[in-house]
Amino acid sequence: MKDSFREQFQRLALRLAELDATLADPAVSADMKRYRTLSREHAQVQGVVAMFRRYEERERDLASARELLGDPEMAALATEEIATAETDLTRLLGDLQTALLPRDPDDARNAFIEVRAGTGGDESALFAAELVRMYLRFAERRGWRVELMSESVSDLGGYRECVLRVEGEDVYAQLRFESGGHRVQRVPTTETQGRIHTSACTVAVMPDPDEADEVTLNPAELRIDTFRASGAGGQHVNKTDSAIRITHLPTGLVAECQDDRSQHRNKAKALAVLTARLKEKDRSERAAREAAQRKGLIGSGDRSDRIRTYNFPQGRLTDHRINLTLYRLQSVLDGDLDEVIAALQGARAAQQLAALESGA
Repeated sequence: MKDSFREQFQRLALRLAELDATLADPAVSADMKRYRTLSREHAQVQGVVAMFRRYEERERDLASARELLGDPEMAALATEEIATAETDLTRLLGDLQTALLPRDPDDARNAFIEVRAGTGGDESALFAAELVRMYLRFAERRGWRVELMSESVSDLGGYRECVLRVEGEDVYAQLRFESGGHRVQRVPTTETQGRIHTSACTVAVMPDPDEADEVTLNPAELRIDTFRASGAGGQHVNKTDSAIRITHLPTGLVAECQDDRSQHRNKAKALAVLTARLKEKDRSERAAREAAQRKGLIGSGDRSDRIRTYNFPQGRLTDHRINLTLYRLQSVLDGDLDEVIAALQGARAAQQLAALESGA
């Protein structure tokens, strides 16, 4: 292990002692918000320090085994212990290096998924609906809760735009790499000559801000319009002005909701989506500035990035950011995204580790 890594783990051990003392203070336990924050940090640091202690223990075991090599009666046992200890140390070092990687504070948050049809007309809208279904199935596999925030349905039953709120454990960490351009290649149902068409949709995944971190919206900068809901039916459709459209005047960002009978609840949903979009705009601008200095492997998550192609004739999915190709397109569209997400997370971790080792 490099001395620089060892020093970081030793500092974490000191931090653990500090946290132990702080959490024992009655004044801290009386402040529940601070206590919960420190408790989460304590759990994370304690796990890393325990792993580091195990690494040090196996280092001592290895040194002891090497000392026994000169004893003819113990040489065979020592050789076996050396091989086992070296394997354990390699594994533990990898785990420890991963534990040092910076964790995005947004990773544990819930998220909004915005799917929007792009080039390709009705075919793009139909594919947008399939992407929405893919994310719904994936959320179902994970036991997450999904709420429909807004939708705009096309004539053929696809989505011009759909916004979902997904609630569960580490939602943003799992879905963050879905942001970008999704391209589909297939023969549309409306194509009479069997020609393959290329269409595109865009996806934006935005962390749901905590109340303390939410963008403060100035009412003077908002234009709120009410209008009559439109859709597939229902007694309230076209009878009450319950639908809400909110425009943030300085940026031109718009959010609307018409899916609830209550104008008040529609307004609350639209404000939640608008807040997430404003925060995501700020995050994207920061990421763009950082990317200008150093090109990221995974990309900024901007919707202009073409990240993935879904080729139906070949049953192929290709993620262009990491050159991943899978020939099981239908299972992915049925919500089996685990392999894709794991590969993207692994690529990001490798990139972070390389930066950590280089001191970048």
